[in-house]
Amino acid sequence: MQGEVIYLYDFKREYDFYLSKLHVSRLNPYAIWTGIGAVGAVALGIVLFGDPATWPRLLCVALILIGIVGLKLTAS
Repeated sequence: MQGEVIYLYDFKREYDFYLSKLHVSRLNPYAIWTGIGAVGAVALGIVLFGDPATWPRLLCVALILIGIVGLKLTAS
């Protein structure tokens, strides 16, 4: 039974990847996920490890978020 579940999951994952390639170019998702990872790393550093949340740092995070939204909105 476990093998069939893994097979169905793998099939769904490949099908979802195929559908995503129809709607978005190949480099946009990479840029978007990299930006999300960078913002997440900064947020975790501030919350969990007490990194300083200075205004230049938060401004840079805001610019990354604006870039992510811009890429997502302009992806064709």
